[in-house]
Amino acid sequence: MTVAVVTDSTADLPSGLAAGRNITVVPLTVSFDGKHFLDGVEIDAAEFYRLNPTATTSQPSPARFAEAYRKLLENHEEVVSIHISERLSGTYDAAIQGAQLTESAERIRVVDSSLVSMPLGLLVLAAAHLAAEGSPGAEVERRVVGLAQQTRVYFVVATLENLRRGGRIGRASALLGSVLQVKPVLTIEEGLVTPLERVRTQERSVTRLIELVRAVDQGSGLCAIVGHAAAEEAAQRIAAEIAPMSESLLIQPLGPVVGAHAGPGTVGVGCYPAQLLPLGLKAAAAATSPR
Repeated sequence: MTVAVVTDSTADLPSGLAAGRNITVVPLTVSFDGKHFLDGVEIDAAEFYRLNPTATTSQPSPARFAEAYRKLLENHEEVVSIHISERLSGTYDAAIQGAQLTESAERIRVVDSSLVSMPLGLLVLAAAHLAAEGSPGAEVERRVVGLAQQTRVYFVVATLENLRRGGRIGRASALLGSVLQVKPVLTIEEGLVTPLERVRTQERSVTRLIELVRAVDQGSGLCAIVGHAAAEEAAQRIAAEIAPMSESLLIQPLGPVVGAHAGPGTVGVGCYPAQLLPLGLKAAAAATSPR
């Protein structure tokens, strides 16, 4: 039985890696200056951060998902479609509606990852690994859902303003208006952006982020993705620190949609203990992966 894996562009997977793992990516849209661009298709991370616009974003239409599903089901028995937290975007709901538009909804499994960007990318890569090994759709879905519960994400933003403006600030709204100039370490819990710790400086916040990532290792190493929004120096520093304990490690830019909400200067890590499902991507850590 063959299983096709689908995600959306907020997984921020490099296009070459996604194609090489037979992952179909349905793009969201980023809009600014009266123009609309498909994320990662009509505008990439480098161009977006060069322009550094104030942008809005929107999820794909159900019809776009339906089109992708129909095409994949011509050559696959099932589809497992894994997406950004439904509490952060309407993408998951659009994927559900897209499946219902097809004539084969029962062959499509849509999964709310409750995550976004780096950890979502890890889950999608894990699903592709399982599919390539011949796991049926039910098994892929079960393993991905279990893995999501043990995947951690820690990130630091240069400012909370982008999250506030985009309405994605979640529980971190408690930090707005603070008299302290804090650089909080954030995470995602129950699908929402959540403050983890208050740290006074950017340098210390990155150091603390590294400490938190190291604590995820259970002795078997880590599967990790380091993501950044025009903050490659910090990303490379983090990657160098966690590389010795990483079974798999990627560095990737956050795409325009995620970057529009997180803002330039954001850096973070999504990771899980490698013993849960090794991915064999260690070699890819040597350099920043292109989109």
